[in-house]
Amino acid sequence: MSAPEHTRSLPSARRARTASTASTRLYWWAPALPALAFGLLLLLLAGSGEAHAATGEVSGLVQVAEQLLRAVD
Repeated sequence: MSAPEHTRSLPSARRARTASTASTRLYWWAPALPALAFGLLLLLLAGSGEAHAATGEVSGLVQVAEQLLRAVD
């Protein structure tokens, strides 16, 4: 003898509202990430006019990378 199944269903109006709300929800980071990427690329392009030819000195990023590699070894 099998037990009867109890299914609980949402009313049709509530079900439709839930489905439409879930499909139109936009998280805050969805528009923020492309805007941030665009801003960073714009800053890179704007600062490229101040670029100079490489001299003999090592940049700060290279120094940090070298220190990290020494710390890992």
